[in-house]
Amino acid sequence: MASLYRRGKVWWAKSYRDGRIVRVSLKTQDRREARDRLKELEARHASRLAYSASVVPLATWDDAAQALMEHYRICGTRDVVEAGHRVKRLSEYFSGQRLSEITASAITGYVLKRKAQGMANGTVNIELNTLRKVLKLAVERGQLDRVPPLRTLKPAAPRAGFLERPEVESICQGLSPDLRVAFLIGFSFGWRINSEVLTLPRRPVDLEAGTLTLAPGTTKNDDGRLVYLTPELRKALADQLLRVRTLERELNQAVPWLFPLLKGQRKGQRRLTMDRAWRRACQKAGLKGALKHDLRRSAVRNLINVGVPTRTAMLITGHRSLSVFTRYHIVSPGDLKEATRRLAAHADKVRTVWAQTGD
Repeated sequence: MASLYRRGKVWWAKSYRDGRIVRVSLKTQDRREARDRLKELEARHASRLAYSASVVPLATWDDAAQALMEHYRICGTRDVVEAGHRVKRLSEYFSGQRLSEITASAITGYVLKRKAQGMANGTVNIELNTLRKVLKLAVERGQLDRVPPLRTLKPAAPRAGFLERPEVESICQGLSPDLRVAFLIGFSFGWRINSEVLTLPRRPVDLEAGTLTLAPGTTKNDDGRLVYLTPELRKALADQLLRVRTLERELNQAVPWLFPLLKGQRKGQRRLTMDRAWRRACQKAGLKGALKHDLRRSAVRNLINVGVPTRTAMLITGHRSLSVFTRYHIVSPGDLKEATRRLAAHADKVRTVWAQTGD
């Protein structure tokens, strides 16, 4: 629906097409004549749309969702598995619908459904952003006139959980020896357990040089990382490599993974997750509700607190954004007490120097 407005003495029409503002001069200074010309323009546009709809099949959600997945496979701008998970959730609601039926009210209905299912605002927002990408791509392909209004939800405050060293020791007691190694890597360097630690092959471990490497393309942001091992981790990784070599002799085959399954029907294959073992260990340690992602916040906090420069710490943990890295640096009451202790000690030192100078 176009609207009239004056630019100088001449009347103009303003409308939105494909998400863009379109302005047309009606070439008249008379308001009534401008209205008549606008109606004529809108009638022509409606006629063109009707013809287009009669010769072009109406696109459906399923067509547009498939096009988005093909776009990600070709361009590589997003993890296809993660994007497929989001599209699957959206398809449970929009499958079979025409793109023209996905209006603001339909999107609100989807949000209400996901909230009723107990989904967090952040999760819903990720899905809404995927929905927006589907619709924008449909506009680019000429399957949709414009993207409907799409409002995201207010995200929850970022989680502030982290683990102190005594809590780490308690959790380690409930984990198998190989998972303790994975856990310590996550705690020391802030690497993601499932997607970065458990996916490690044996090759990146260099005990002689004392380094551990994540190859480019294997991390969330595709950047590679190199870290130097602490004496604790160096010994732990040496023991883990010995366990893997023992498994190779038992199976009489090569095992390329640093963290393979050591028992069961899938023995020798890469371990995909440690979620169940993590929950049991946390419950046993009296830390029910602790998350593996708390290790990432703990690593950031520890690196900063021991004086590692921010840029160096970001290279270790793999953070690109300083704002996100800063959000991960959680300050505890103990940190605040230590700050006050240092402030008091500095004040005492200044008073002592002042007193000596005064004498």
